Amino acid sequence: MDNTQVSAIGVSAPPREQAGTRSVAITMYCILLLSYVLMAADRYLFPVLAPYVRREFGFSAPLTGLLTTIFTLGLGAGGLTTGYILSRYSRKATMLVGIAIFSGATALTAVTHGFWGMLFCLAAQGIGMAMLATSMFALAASYFVTYKAAAIGSVNFCYGIGGFVGSSLAGVLLVKYANWRAPMIVFGLFGFVMIAVIAVTVRGWFSETRGAAQARAAASGGAAGLLNRNTVLLTILSVIHGLSMYGFLGGYASFLQETLHYTPTRAGFVVGFFAIGALTSIAGGWLGDRFSPRIVLSGAYVCIAVLGYLFFQVTPSPVTREILTFAYGVVGSAILYVGLAAYHVRSLRSSLASKGSGMFVTSLYGGAAFGGYLIRALAAHGGWLFAGVIQMSLLCVVGAVLALALRPSEMNA
Repeated sequence: MDNTQVSAIGVSAPPREQAGTRSVAITMYCILLLSYVLMAADRYLFPVLAPYVRREFGFSAPLTGLLTTIFTLGLGAGGLTTGYILSRYSRKATMLVGIAIFSGATALTAVTHGFWGMLFCLAAQGIGMAMLATSMFALAASYFVTYKAAAIGSVNFCYGIGGFVGSSLAGVLLVKYANWRAPMIVFGLFGFVMIAVIAVTVRGWFSETRGAAQARAAASGGAAGLLNRNTVLLTILSVIHGLSMYGFLGGYASFLQETLHYTPTRAGFVVGFFAIGALTSIAGGWLGDRFSPRIVLSGAYVCIAVLGYLFFQVTPSPVTREILTFAYGVVGSAILYVGLAAYHVRSLRSSLASKGSGMFVTSLYGGAAFGGYLIRALAAHGGWLFAGVIQMSLLCVVGAVLALALRPSEMNA
């Protein structure tokens, strides 16, 4: 397939002097996506294990909630920083360092004693995740030029796979070894296997592809810097979604176990349906490419506001909870998360894709860092239903209104 054919389908071709073909490039992309599956799995481990950690160390409920989402503080701190790192160093090197950091931190959490040591490891885990996530979003947006949102959706599709694997295997390994440390060590060590595979198989001509994005930069529109109306609004919207989504992810498994007396395996299975919903991310990305950001984002926030009220009712059956969690995965992850990531990139010139993806990661996970703590604190004050209404429903209504102020005409194609 020649360069003209590749460009026709919206994929930036590798330089002529390189020997790679599109099929080889897609294979390498799939290998990188596997590392994203691992990263997503690592994210889901601690919320399932949190009740056992709390029992062993005697942590309070709010502090336990903070531990379930503190990795997002590292993600928030690392996102925009990674955007600038990528202007100096290769994406491949940044990804490898990121995988080493989050995998090492995951394993070290199992041998760390005390709250502060555990907090540090889980926050460091997020820094490594930010390096991988920001690099992957920038690579997807640069390689699949015409279909940015759908390409980012393919990355989030792998998040869905990893989330289901992580939450499910966490419960299985916990029961098998009767020790919450076992899942952390197993997943941490597998990360270093992925480093070796990527180092050997992924070539620089693919991981550093940016030719088509640069060629389109002058004509594609988008702002020349981060201080523009769309990016500011999307930053606020991302903070709101981070607080809402990670309040749910950080607290729902504990709600099921502590209030409804679900087993760890059963709670992990229910939460895993969020990840199954995320498997629709490619379709969700297509919606983001096809329809106005105002319609996509406002509609998604309204849906989450309704779900936030329903989640913490005590009457729904287990099957109903699985359906609701799946619906939240579709709306909150496949549509809203993917849409926010893509619109951050589209709000800037194509040559600034790394900064756009970095701002998305920083804003969403900066808010998410406090999602687990806030929902636990609200639940302690007024109960889980009160917490869901405030942190999910009310916040998302505000988000739906703000999304209507976006200016799609100022975004790039």
